[in-house]
Amino acid sequence: MLSGWREVMARRPWRLSAKLLIISSVVTVIGFSAICVNVMLDMRRGEEALARQTLENLATTIESDVSRNIEIYDLALKAVASNMLLPEIATVSKPIRHLILFDHATTARHFGAIQVFDADGRLTIDASTLDPPAENRGEEDYFKIHRDNPGAGLFISRPMLFRGAYAIVLSRRISDTDGGFMGVVAGSIRFSYFHELFERLNLNADDTITVLKRDRTIMMRRPFDLDVIGKNLGTQQSWKADNLKAGGAYSGQGPVDATPRLYVRSTGSGPLFVVAGKPLSAVFELWQREAYRIGAVVLALNLFMLASTLVLAREIGRRAEAERKLEEMATTDALTGLKNRRKFDQVIDAEWRRAMRQKTPIALLMIDADHFKAYNDTFGHQAGDQVLVGIAICISDSVSRAGDCAARYGGEEFAVLLPGTSITDALKVAEKIRAKVQGWSDDQTSTTVSCGIASLVPTTGMDWPLLVGAADKALYAAKAGGRNQSVVASLPKLSLVA
Repeated sequence: MLSGWREVMARRPWRLSAKLLIISSVVTVIGFSAICVNVMLDMRRGEEALARQTLENLATTIESDVSRNIEIYDLALKAVASNMLLPEIATVSKPIRHLILFDHATTARHFGAIQVFDADGRLTIDASTLDPPAENRGEEDYFKIHRDNPGAGLFISRPMLFRGAYAIVLSRRISDTDGGFMGVVAGSIRFSYFHELFERLNLNADDTITVLKRDRTIMMRRPFDLDVIGKNLGTQQSWKADNLKAGGAYSGQGPVDATPRLYVRSTGSGPLFVVAGKPLSAVFELWQREAYRIGAVVLALNLFMLASTLVLAREIGRRAEAERKLEEMATTDALTGLKNRRKFDQVIDAEWRRAMRQKTPIALLMIDADHFKAYNDTFGHQAGDQVLVGIAICISDSVSRAGDCAARYGGEEFAVLLPGTSITDALKVAEKIRAKVQGWSDDQTSTTVSCGIASLVPTTGMDWPLLVGAADKALYAAKAGGRNQSVVASLPKLSLVA
């Protein structure tokens, strides 16, 4: 029906406004949240980058210190190995030999005394005493590696118990002028050196410092654990060397324990390298606090915005409903529920222009209650109102298209606008209405209606009052012809045909 369609169209702008408000708020919330998430992720990356830089500096500093001490100690081993080839070494006294061999040897409380072993592994010279005890190291790895490999250079052993203390042994081959094996010169760096070095650092309890050989053997680790010291990571299938390349970083579970950490490896090329690790919980602790705080603020703002939007949308809906009701009251006849004359004039004006543009027919029915004045005088105004309501119901039941408009034109007269309807179809609608009124009046009253029908295709120069006038003349003709009938107006001559 036309009234329902008009109501939908009347409500639609407000519905769109409320939906647009809600959509805009949701998009704003999503956009604002996305920006905050992006900012928080940038802050997280910044925290990670800062921690990585700190760990890299720490690992580089420790490696530099370790490499420098190894290099210094290695120079002393080289000097002893070189001096062992001097001809007078075999002829001079032990004190003089010590002066020749160990005059430039490095001495420190963490460095063990340098020892010289002959080709059979027997201890022959010890920097700590003129009369070394009988000792044979022929089965040690650091002896056999030099015996079997002339090009071994500086060899750093696995961590081991050496001369009563845990240490790493540094050794070099002693070769004669022809390259023959004469023995091994060896010294040690005690674990106390690493302990003292790590204690000087400002580290948290869960921070780790790991010193490794190039073959990925753990030489030292903080926190100290003898079960870990000497372990070769190359034997672990779950940990690959590519996880942490030189100068690189790795986040996650490491090869030693299950604590997720950020690991950074030093970039040096010495015999040992250092990996510094910090728990990810500590790396992102400050960031997490900020994330929770900012997240809570953003969530509160988003909830406030959404709640405000829903309240505004509800108020817009209420306003739209109120305006719809006002519009309905302003355009609806209070007695019959049909459109009033004012609304009818607006609809016929719009439909007339549309029919003119589209060159389609437009039909109009003018309907009047027969002998209504006499009925009203006989039975009273209240009974007369009931008759008008009954006729309106019959009209509404007969007019079913969305574009049709049924209205109370004035008094006991009704108008039905039928856009896109030919004169033949309009006559069928009129007869349907007349028959319904007659059938209803047989049960209730003795009321009938007369119908005037007009239909035309508007052209330039025509106005819709022409159509109203034609239908009105056809209505008068129906009344003059005996009432309770439908009369079609013949256009454009306006001759009337019963």
